[in-house]
Amino acid sequence: MSLLTHHHLRLELHSHHEKPPWKLLPSRLSITNAQKLECQFSPFLPANQSVAAVVFGEGSQQSKLYPLTKRRSEGAIPIAGSYRLIDAVISNCINSNIAKIYALTQFNSTSLNSHLSRAYSGGLLANQEFLEVIAAYQSPEDNDWFQGTADAMRRCLWVLEQHPAVEFLVLPGHHLYKMDYQKLIEAHRRNRADITVAVLDSTSDRNTDFGSFKLDFENRVIGFREEPESMLLSVKWYIHSTGSKFNGCFNEKFSSMGIYVMNRQVMIKLLKESFPKANDLKYEVIPGAISLGLKVHGYRFDGYWEDMRSIEAYYHANMESTQKTNMKYNFYDREFPVYTLPRHLPPSLVTEAVITDSTIGDGCILNRCSIRNAVIGPRTRVGDGAIIEDSVIMGSDIYQSVPEQNTGGIHTKHPSVPIGIGEGSLIKKAIIDKNAKIGKNVKIINRDNVLEGNNETDGYIITAGIIVVVRGAVFPDNSIL
Repeated sequence: MSLLTHHHLRLELHSHHEKPPWKLLPSRLSITNAQKLECQFSPFLPANQSVAAVVFGEGSQQSKLYPLTKRRSEGAIPIAGSYRLIDAVISNCINSNIAKIYALTQFNSTSLNSHLSRAYSGGLLANQEFLEVIAAYQSPEDNDWFQGTADAMRRCLWVLEQHPAVEFLVLPGHHLYKMDYQKLIEAHRRNRADITVAVLDSTSDRNTDFGSFKLDFENRVIGFREEPESMLLSVKWYIHSTGSKFNGCFNEKFSSMGIYVMNRQVMIKLLKESFPKANDLKYEVIPGAISLGLKVHGYRFDGYWEDMRSIEAYYHANMESTQKTNMKYNFYDREFPVYTLPRHLPPSLVTEAVITDSTIGDGCILNRCSIRNAVIGPRTRVGDGAIIEDSVIMGSDIYQSVPEQNTGGIHTKHPSVPIGIGEGSLIKKAIIDKNAKIGKNVKIINRDNVLEGNNETDGYIITAGIIVVVRGAVFPDNSIL
């Protein structure tokens, strides 16, 4: 089923600026308004008429996915050969019948904005369905860039308020999971909550960067902790007494997924009146809402969820996509498909190659090579005798002509190295970013078994024993890493 026949999405790109990342303020709360906020809604409105999603592109100079985020935001990072991380979140919205989607972008957003504009800008047959990118901007009223998630939403209220959404669904754009948001919305309405936060079920021992919540026996949030236990920081629980009788759940923590459902009027009042200076949702606005006595509920999620909190997590998510059984995230699910940009590339050309347990993207040229347990991205060229094992090859943005392959292009220090994997090269347990030029008989094998190393000036880093080759790096013939 094509995206155009499933949903017709409209995109309007407001503006684009590459500026410094969002800055988070300390989560010191100043509670100035304890008045109960109310929002009336009909529990029978379908999600496609009443819910608008707000998706954050994410990313910063301190991203744990660096150097993959050196030239792109986290949501734009390729995964599983053909997709971007943000595709999983946008597809959740489409499959959940939520067709009003706003993408708020700022850091390194060129690639992400381009992907969203091309992937989700289908026909205009249904004006009520759209995906709208709101890039960071300056205005006469605000001379600075977005300072955080709360600041971004506050500054974009003039756009968000144009559509009569009853609830807003707030989503990070770089997590890998499948969730039917309609069930989340139904739980939110059934509880008549002001805010609902999605949390990992208590059976999970995962700590997240979104803090932890304590729930009572009715799943009402009664406390919030700023930081995960694994961090060596002084942590503090913000406790709000609801007057309920607690059972054993009181002592259990539920890690936040950074997913929130907020009633329209509640959200507007929190951002404009209760916390007009707050920059961050997870550390300021949500704990503040709990302290104000708003009805904040938790929605337990017990499915697969990966927040891509490290290069290692990203690597393993890719490796799992090559498995035939026990696949944690199914890219081949016909009932809950994953959408992305149709590239209109030719089929991959395979010449006497041996390929096992691997994912191959479109438009690849694979000569007499051996590929095992690997993810091969679009337009990847692999030469004769090359061996690729347990690796992620992101591919290329372009095809080089024969003269360019022979010269390597005009502007290069190594004119004989074309884009792709050269003849006789060996790559093991590595992530090769786009447009890398790997010469002949190159060995990328972590020869010295280094766990952590920063050789970015030489075109690569090593983290958790995984070699990460930066975008566009060049390795001449016979190089050994």
